Amino acid sequence: MTTQILTTRANFIDFMGHALEGNGMPPIAGRILGLLIFDGEPRSFSDLATELGVSRGSISANARALVQRGSIIKVNMPGDRQDYFRLADESFCVLLQTIATRMRSTSRAVQGFASELPDDATPHKRLDGLAVFFTAMADGIENAAKTIDQRC
Repeated sequence: MTTQILTTRANFIDFMGHALEGNGMPPIAGRILGLLIFDGEPRSFSDLATELGVSRGSISANARALVQRGSIIKVNMPGDRQDYFRLADESFCVLLQTIATRMRSTSRAVQGFASELPDDATPHKRLDGLAVFFTAMADGIENAAKTIDQRC
């Protein structure tokens, strides 16, 4: 790889660590995902640990979380006893659906606060508006997921 590609790769992997952290995941999970997206090929526990400069235990815990979310899958390589991971075919759908689910949950929570107030109270109207906002965002994200991939 050229220096420019290596630099962009490193910056993307770091960016993904911060991006997933902003979505409630550990930064190392985002870095694993970023590496798998950028490289596009299965990587072993050892490769991931070495490449990202973290322990195998950290790779194990974070890879397990990404597998549970459906973002990556574990694969076996013929003749190799190590576990390998690769990007799941539906990983972008899963990411969008996770965000939409979180927005719908936030909408319900905000609506719950609004329901504790009298209907004519100004805060009630603002909270209702916020709940509608989160629901509309969830609808938009789910529509985007379907646009990206009909399997979503």
